[in-house]
Amino acid sequence: MSLSRYLVSRIGQAVIVLWAAFTLSFLLLQMMPGDAVFIKFMGADFVLTPEQLAHIRESYGADNPPLERYFSSLVNTLSGDFGYSIDAGVPVSALLADNVLPTFRLAGLGFVGAVLLSFVLAFLSYFSPFWWLRRFITALPSLFVAIPAFWLGMMLIQIFSFRLGLVPVINPGPWVGLILPVATLAVPISAPIAQILIRNIDDVMTRPFVAVARAKGASLRFAFWRHVLGNALLPVLTICGMLFGELLAGAVVTETVFGLNGIGRLTEAAVATLDVAVLQVVVLLSAACFVTINLVVDLFYPVFDPRLRKSMRAA
Repeated sequence: MSLSRYLVSRIGQAVIVLWAAFTLSFLLLQMMPGDAVFIKFMGADFVLTPEQLAHIRESYGADNPPLERYFSSLVNTLSGDFGYSIDAGVPVSALLADNVLPTFRLAGLGFVGAVLLSFVLAFLSYFSPFWWLRRFITALPSLFVAIPAFWLGMMLIQIFSFRLGLVPVINPGPWVGLILPVATLAVPISAPIAQILIRNIDDVMTRPFVAVARAKGASLRFAFWRHVLGNALLPVLTICGMLFGELLAGAVVTETVFGLNGIGRLTEAAVATLDVAVLQVVVLLSAACFVTINLVVDLFYPVFDPRLRKSMRAA
């Protein structure tokens, strides 16, 4: 398959996944019990008449047939109109503008921290001078996998904020306030990356070309950086793309634990008020980020895999 056909194929698959995510989320949200209009307006201090409530529902299109609502929502979404939040009374795009950047900043820093931590664990598992320390470091990713993000966040607050007083959680600076949330997000995400990386390094270390390099006088560190690490990275790219969905979910939980503004707090409020328009956009945004990251990973594969690059040129 040529590079252009490969690119068109991957983009086409990404579009289909986004459409499927939109359709499935629309169907599931329409099946939710309750009514956002009723929760918003009948819970107010004043009492609306049935005629007034029906007029409000009509203005939001809540009484339209499901198929009509589906196509209207799909067309509006494609044109960049995500509708109105019934609870907030403002366009959903305005809510996203206020909350997307903090979540992406937290998720991005958490991802970078997870990758760095996984590489440090993999490096120390081979070059630590003590065998017992190497075994301990190799076992750490299995421990990290079992740690729930909300529990880790509360423990970090208890230890580093309340006990040691090193990182404030009340009125912290814009970057100081991200230290503990980023650590909370990075530790569980680093575990599967480190496990895959260590396992692949073990596999590549047994390959003949590594033995040949060592026989020619290459040191273990040189062979590791020059021959082993590059070949062990391909499966890591795949797992990084797959973990991005988990990264966003972890960011939602982390924002709730630390009281940060972002998509997590927005989703929490939308679930409590059954704000379907907001929930629909949050699901679609998560799917779009997941698909985009995996598409970028797929496009980077020919860069890191000479065999795939060679087959594309031959096609």
